[in-house]
Amino acid sequence: MCAIGAASHIGFETMPSIVVKNLTIDIPVLSIRAQSLRTIAVAKARAIGGRIIDSGTQINVVRALDQISFTLGKGDRLGLIGSNGAGKSTLIRVLADIYAPSAGEIERQGTLIPMFDIGIGFDHEATGYENIFLRGMMMGLTRREIADRTDEIAAFSELGEYLDFPIRTYSAGMTLRLMFSIATSVAGDIILMDEWIAAGDESFQNKAQKRLLEITGKAGILVIASHDPNTLLRHCNLGMRLEKGRIADFGPIERVLNRPVHAAAE
Repeated sequence: MCAIGAASHIGFETMPSIVVKNLTIDIPVLSIRAQSLRTIAVAKARAIGGRIIDSGTQINVVRALDQISFTLGKGDRLGLIGSNGAGKSTLIRVLADIYAPSAGEIERQGTLIPMFDIGIGFDHEATGYENIFLRGMMMGLTRREIADRTDEIAAFSELGEYLDFPIRTYSAGMTLRLMFSIATSVAGDIILMDEWIAAGDESFQNKAQKRLLEITGKAGILVIASHDPNTLLRHCNLGMRLEKGRIADFGPIERVLNRPVHAAAE
């Protein structure tokens, strides 16, 4: 069962919180040929993490997250730690309502700002201005909210007249600057990040990092998955180590980072 409570409109004032109870994510792996089922299941598990559960049928299940429970409140900054395939990105996407839980509950209060996959929704044949509108709609903004932010997004991106051209004519750095400018044009109570965002050349990066710090600093809750311990120590007060879809350790970020992996898993 999944119970999700969230404020859907930008600016709704509430006390931010995330309560996760016994969250489980099972991903079925199908195959016509029984002999190839294990191979496909192993490949899927490597891609998304978790454990393979043999159902005894033509359907196997990859358990990406297994009985995850935790609570976050205002002021909490949670860093997700673990090897590739441990379940970090899956958990981020469940919290963002991209994946639906197979079992368990998520209770969330506060406006949600996902700051990952910031390039989704971009049309490379459309102009920069048109993509501001397209991406804004995907972020849940109204036409009026997009219009109110367009000038500020344009100014921050420093792309000038290029915004009138299709983004297929942009360099990779220019495209990333536009993506970042749009993604950080709104503030929210809960911010979800899959790695800390860096964008553009050195000059733009300095401006971008200042803006990112302002947004995350104002947020009630931050959840970030990262392989960089310095990033986690800089921005988080809590840490959660995931191993094969399960919580191996949860507590102050310094302790979780410094505790040996084998000791945390015991």
